[in-house]
Amino acid sequence: MAPGVSVIRNVPAIQDVFTMVELLETLGVGVEFQDQVLRLSVGEEIGEEAPHEVVRKMRASIQVMGPLLARLGRVRVSLPGGCAIGERPIDFHLKGLAQLGAKIREDGGYIYAKADGLVAADIQLDYPSVGATENLMMAASLAQGTTQLRNVAREPEIVEVQNFLNKMGARIRGAGTDVIRIEGVDELHPAEHSVIPDRIEAGTYMLAAAMVGGSVTLEPVIPQHIASLVAKLHEVGICVNVDGDRITLESQGRYKTTNFQSLPYPGFPTDLLPQVMTMMTIADGISVVKETIYSNRYKHVSELRRMGANIIIADRTAVVQGIPHLVGAEVVVSDLRAGAALVVAGLAAYGVTTIQDSGHLSRGYDNLVAKLQDVGAKISLAI
Repeated sequence: MAPGVSVIRNVPAIQDVFTMVELLETLGVGVEFQDQVLRLSVGEEIGEEAPHEVVRKMRASIQVMGPLLARLGRVRVSLPGGCAIGERPIDFHLKGLAQLGAKIREDGGYIYAKADGLVAADIQLDYPSVGATENLMMAASLAQGTTQLRNVAREPEIVEVQNFLNKMGARIRGAGTDVIRIEGVDELHPAEHSVIPDRIEAGTYMLAAAMVGGSVTLEPVIPQHIASLVAKLHEVGICVNVDGDRITLESQGRYKTTNFQSLPYPGFPTDLLPQVMTMMTIADGISVVKETIYSNRYKHVSELRRMGANIIIADRTAVVQGIPHLVGAEVVVSDLRAGAALVVAGLAAYGVTTIQDSGHLSRGYDNLVAKLQDVGAKISLAI
């Protein structure tokens, strides 16, 4: 959206970042990525097509649609792929862009959008979608007039997008609430920004430590971003201490059960539900876990059952009966967070667990094995 050189720091070396880099390069963006620093060189000319061979790898590729439409007035994007965790329609993206003045059609697996200048609108999202909120924020930044986005996502990542766009010269306020106002500007300029810590990565490590017992300190963390998890850990009897951007967790490896339900932020995150369900498999009692966001979030359950877990599924609700311990087994990863759940299970299980992963874990966790080894986990990559 801004010709020139922008610099983004604290960028994890994960596959989703590499996929987005690949996509940007197909658009003509020069990319340098080293030591968690991403340097983007954007020319006066830029491509308008996000091809299928790249977009199929990651659903978030649809995020180039709003920016390209705003800058070029046209865009061609393949229908997206990504983790198979249920229906995640892009209707919210397309409906909002249409309200900003885009003419949209689908043909041959591609979405085509054109606009002779986007115009501000008052847009009510049917659901507080993170991706749609971000896409519409970016598109509206260069639209004529003041756009209001209602019923938007409130995740910390939305605040990050606002902060970065404002550094680039956008005029946005309200991120973190359910109404965002964007006053369109004529152009944006390059900027520098440092990415916030990953709350889902932090939560995954916290749940692993809680399940296996022991003590672990994570930093840097923004505690309010995982407040729902901290509250639940306290509820089941796990000691969690917060000191600035440090969180220390102490566990004996035994804890009570409680119930969990995924909700949009600031509710309990869906991306931690498979890991917390795994933790409940050896809790003392019965817990009920309910997924309200994705229709196929429980693909890891059959693998947990191979390890001895007692889980009954009814639609989007899982009833978990705690058992004394899990047993190591050969399991297969179906999606990113299912993979994280199986790693957590393997760390706590008796015996050896072998995890067959076709690359899902590397999509969202930077140096997962080495980090776990550093805190005493007996885990290694198979050669």
